Amino acid sequence: MGANLKESGGGRHTIRDVAKAAGVSISTASNALNGTGRTNAETREKVRRIAEEIGFRPNALARGLLTKRSHAIGMLTNDTYGRLTLPMASGVSEVLVDHGVSLFLCATNNDPRLARLHLEALRDRQVDGIIFTATRIDMEPPPELTQLGIPVVYVFAQGPSDSVSFHPDDAQGARLAVEHLQALGRSRILHITGEQNYRAACIRAEAYRELVGSAAEVMFGDWSEEWGHAAIETVFSRSGAKPDAIFCGSDEIARGVIDALRDKNISIPGDVAVVGFDNWEVVSRQTRPPLATIDMELKELGHRAGLAILALSKGEAIEPGVERLPCTLVFRRSAGQADQP
Repeated sequence: MGANLKESGGGRHTIRDVAKAAGVSISTASNALNGTGRTNAETREKVRRIAEEIGFRPNALARGLLTKRSHAIGMLTNDTYGRLTLPMASGVSEVLVDHGVSLFLCATNNDPRLARLHLEALRDRQVDGIIFTATRIDMEPPPELTQLGIPVVYVFAQGPSDSVSFHPDDAQGARLAVEHLQALGRSRILHITGEQNYRAACIRAEAYRELVGSAAEVMFGDWSEEWGHAAIETVFSRSGAKPDAIFCGSDEIARGVIDALRDKNISIPGDVAVVGFDNWEVVSRQTRPPLATIDMELKELGHRAGLAILALSKGEAIEPGVERLPCTLVFRRSAGQADQP
């Protein structure tokens, strides 16, 4: 019956068409499609199957009026270039699309006024919730977020103590890097990282020192290739034993480190093994040799955030606090392993 209706109806099908094809009332068909009311499982499955067969898509506005939800989530970020946010947004979208929910991505460019404008726009759209993400885990979110009266989930960002937040496990990621270098037999491991006022940099440095020694050297600087290059110039211009391995706080720093080592005709990984952090593939795969690095699993962070905001938007309870997701080590030649395909 559904196929005949699809062939003969013409134009866009309505809930009335679905009800007629399923042999149920319009209200029963609506309840079955929206998961409301007391529709038994057999009828619900039949209605949904017929709706799919005839290509029926419910009107979003009408569905929102019925369910008191807009079936849309906002994602607010200060990440102008999307290096961190786009993988996370991909993970969020994969979760939301399976539930018929749209994602609106808004970049603030670190401008408080622009953040307020985006939040006003999301509120006017009556989104069911907001995911806030940033370029550093200790960044303070816009205070207006807590005044909207809708659920908010924080990813790679600092949320209030009673909020739900997801962070990469920076300490575990740093341990992965150092333990791999130690397993290669390297004993003089240097840590070159970014700015000391970044919480992530301090967490990784502390984990590094726990394995290498409390007096082990940590060189803090910019999150840049230039800093990686300059750090190597400093290390190799002074007297004393030179490192046989370097753990870098980012892939950009690692590329600067590798370029500087190559300029000095130092073999990588023969003389010095190098591990980065981020698995920013546009950098890590193009480094010569390709860079072994720690992957923060940003897409999985997005998955978890998407599931959390869906649950909260439906009124389900989630234990507040920060959940730290494990990182993984990507093996490439800079740390003595063959490249991954």
